[in-house]
Amino acid sequence: MAKYNITEKKEKEAVYRSLVSPALMDELKEKILNVIVMQKKYKDKNFSAKRLAEELGTNTRYISAVVNVKFHMNYTSFVNKYRIEEAMSILVDKRYQDLRVEEVSDMVGFSNRQSFYASFFRLTGITPREYRLQHAAMLAKSKKK
Repeated sequence: MAKYNITEKKEKEAVYRSLVSPALMDELKEKILNVIVMQKKYKDKNFSAKRLAEELGTNTRYISAVVNVKFHMNYTSFVNKYRIEEAMSILVDKRYQDLRVEEVSDMVGFSNRQSFYASFFRLTGITPREYRLQHAAMLAKSKKK
């Protein structure tokens, strides 16, 4: 008997993913990108997968399946990725240098500081403050040359 009774986690395939036809999956992928990215709905703290599904005339299982298969992440990670990318731009933009990190977090759609910091760190490996400081230091170096 194994000492800690640890079993290897089996990767399970969600059945509903195979129910979405490839054509519908491609169509929904484009629609999701249009709403989340082009319309910048990721900035809306309350824009859930349920609201996206309602807007696209589908259900949350299909949204989840498309995001999982086409983007290799869950809905929350997908939305947070765009929020973090925008936050990275704002953090290094001279026009916003006086904003606190919490204000940037709010601007890009995070409802609390902890989830912003956790998502930012997960995506970049550093905190938003460190990112801003590193970028400022690189900018100062390039001006000296």
